[in-house]
Amino acid sequence: MLNHISIGVSSIAAAKAFYDATLKPLGYRCLSEDAASLGYGSERVVFWVLKSDKPVPDDAASGLHVCFDAPTTASIDRFHAAGLRQGGRDHGKPGPRPDYGPGYYAAFLKDPDGYRIEAYCGKAP
Repeated sequence: MLNHISIGVSSIAAAKAFYDATLKPLGYRCLSEDAASLGYGSERVVFWVLKSDKPVPDDAASGLHVCFDAPTTASIDRFHAAGLRQGGRDHGKPGPRPDYGPGYYAAFLKDPDGYRIEAYCGKAP
């Protein structure tokens, strides 16, 4: 249903370090890059990161978060660890989420601008 999504960030350099590290274990990489934007995906860009003077404020009440498919639960563990090393903040450690559904395994981070991101796998560990 969706072709792509874009977010605005305060620093392309910080975002690149963060998203390169966190998305690599999930099988995604930077496919497009210039001074004002980064484009991530596996075969085509589906997640754009754009330089912005006014990124969306970190507001839990907004309901905004982005969830990335992960191939394995181990890749989610690596996603979370890499995010913490690159300036992200924990927003939910890796693990099963039985209240979300059977086999639901996920981890949650906040990126350097406060966007809530999730990595999800529906395969039991």
